[in-house]
Amino acid sequence: MPRLNSTRLVRLVVVLIGLSAIGLIFKQSKNTLPHIEDLLQSTIQPKHGKNIFFVETNCSWHEHSKAFRLLNLTVRQACAVESAALHNPSFQVFVLFACSTYREAALPAPIKATLGYKNVQLRQLQLLEYVKDTPVEQWFQSGAIYNSSYIIIHMSDFLRLVTLYRYGGLYVDTDVVVLRSLEHVPPNFAALESDAFVANGVLSLAQTGIGHSIAESCLRDFQQNFNGSAWAQQGPLLVTRVMHRICNTTDLKSLVNNRADCQSFRVFDSKAFYAVNGDLWRNFFEPSELEPTLELTKSSYMVHLWNNSSKALYVSVGSKSPYDVYAKKHCPKVYATAGKYF
Repeated sequence: MPRLNSTRLVRLVVVLIGLSAIGLIFKQSKNTLPHIEDLLQSTIQPKHGKNIFFVETNCSWHEHSKAFRLLNLTVRQACAVESAALHNPSFQVFVLFACSTYREAALPAPIKATLGYKNVQLRQLQLLEYVKDTPVEQWFQSGAIYNSSYIIIHMSDFLRLVTLYRYGGLYVDTDVVVLRSLEHVPPNFAALESDAFVANGVLSLAQTGIGHSIAESCLRDFQQNFNGSAWAQQGPLLVTRVMHRICNTTDLKSLVNNRADCQSFRVFDSKAFYAVNGDLWRNFFEPSELEPTLELTKSSYMVHLWNNSSKALYVSVGSKSPYDVYAKKHCPKVYATAGKYF
């Protein structure tokens, strides 16, 4: 048998660890904590289109126990979940963890706050099973995705598409605050992030018809154009490429609020979900920007906080910054658990 050089050996080990550790549940001994329920085995399954999905793909090892992370959400992630559940009571809100996740007897306060809503469901995914019977099953089994330099981001990009392909519904990033109901918005929509790009931070696809066709097209594009060294290649760039093909145009602004031009798929303008663009993310955290930001987002369905830029900036509870005001109103239970900082 030929010998593997060190680089190939390390890569093989990484792929094998990724597929087994993330995709499979470890056998439990008497001393292990229980896993949270697997989505595919759950008694509560996603409804036909009446679902909001969040995905958590940070599967880093727990520093002390050397086991996978315990069930947790940051306060801001929990705020996103609560705001979705609060404003959309007829939807099931699923938080999907892409790794074996353990549940302690005493739940962290943000998690406990979200579970105060009967429509919030926390589930883990067994990835090898989850991708079965999808267009990317064999590609995923090859381990190609683990060559990514941005595995947490690219796994999130991947799983939102697999989830919408399987169930239909609405995918939402965890760095948002939902401001009002989406229950009466017809399915199959996304929104411009700018004049040139359709974002994938909010994506609605029905389980049948054009929604399912778009989900399939996105998955095939993910496989065919996968580039693990390009941060946005599988995210907004992918959705934009698919929209160009499906809608037969590169003039994305012409599609805004015009379902007739894109097979009943709707493209919202940026004000619906991204009224404060990524360059102005600090405005969410400055008390002096409260009135202008509230005015700018008064007709928005949600606000996007641009976590990649804002995650290290903490907010004092009661600071009257825009984010503080949004959180107090739209995720009150989580806000009450935050302590001094949010």
